[in-house]
Amino acid sequence: MRTVSNGIGAGGVRPPAMVKVWDPFVRIFHWSLACLFVLAYATGDEIARVHIAAGYAIAGLLAIRIIWGFVGPRHARFSKFVRPPREVLAYLRDLALLRAPRYIGHNPAGGAMILALMIALAGTCATGYMMTTDAYWGSKLIEHVHEFLANLNVGLVVAHVLGVVIASFEHRENLVASMISGRKRAAD
Repeated sequence: MRTVSNGIGAGGVRPPAMVKVWDPFVRIFHWSLACLFVLAYATGDEIARVHIAAGYAIAGLLAIRIIWGFVGPRHARFSKFVRPPREVLAYLRDLALLRAPRYIGHNPAGGAMILALMIALAGTCATGYMMTTDAYWGSKLIEHVHEFLANLNVGLVVAHVLGVVIASFEHRENLVASMISGRKRAAD
């Protein structure tokens, strides 16, 4: 009788070593933010109470994530993934040429996307709040800026999802699964 080790896969091949990358807060933040944004966008003018509650929840999540970007674990820190524009552009060029390097944490384009999403979401929350104040109640300008930023967020989300699909394909790893489990393949 033969005993098979749990570490051996089909055909005697060892599965790749996995490392913990995304901490529970980052994963909960990510999926909560996605759900809350869909809820806020879907309710819009139709269900104001839900829309406003989702907006405040998004603002709260953003505030906590900003703090976590300075005090959280290595891969959650802004200092780990925010790169200069030339590195982002070089990475995007390499990605288009299907030769982009693989990163355990966020790649330079992913870091730029996080900043863009956080800034656009913060602006959306700020203008949404402004619309509830006496000073800006009924302001068409603030309403238009709020709608513009909300739609910009949709465009950024589409670009984010496309980037995840492309990077998953290029590096042969399921980045969505890693944002659920918190783990990624250790090496190529």
